[in-house]
Amino acid sequence: MIIVGSVRPGRIGLPIAQWVRERVEAAGHEVDFADLAEIALPFLDEPAHPAKKQYTQPHTVAWSERVDAAEAVILVTPEYNHSYSPALKNALDFLFREWSRKPVAFVSYGGVSGGLRGVTALEPVLLALGMVRSTADVIIPGASRQIEDGTLAHDDSRERAMEAVIDELASLAAPLAALRT
Repeated sequence: MIIVGSVRPGRIGLPIAQWVRERVEAAGHEVDFADLAEIALPFLDEPAHPAKKQYTQPHTVAWSERVDAAEAVILVTPEYNHSYSPALKNALDFLFREWSRKPVAFVSYGGVSGGLRGVTALEPVLLALGMVRSTADVIIPGASRQIEDGTLAHDDSRERAMEAVIDELASLAAPLAALRT
């Protein structure tokens, strides 16, 4: 599953996520492309704690089914004010058990830090959800200058980093799936 963590109009996260999708599919993996702008989850509106998995809203049931089916997760995330996207945090908070023991990697983007401060802020959230953090990530500093005609410009080091993300998530997916059953 690739989650587009920004819902902001004019976001550069969408072309970055589309680049990620192309690379993951080219490596032979099926992708659930989860664009939070299209999914449009409201602010958490379930009466019971997500750990109980007693969902009452159709949008939560649908989100739960998608996340539950994912074998690995790539979060394409911006950095907002030295932290994470509120839409991404909300999407994570909607669920609990569905995230447990899922391998996760980041493709982060932003200014000078390439989104790393947002990644750092998200790490305790992922730990609390029981996700397993990949050691491979893609970091895109100065991302807005790297989008040309709605497409992420080619960069050899970024391509190698994405290959490492795909390889590591693939190596973690099967052992972690066995632990989830």
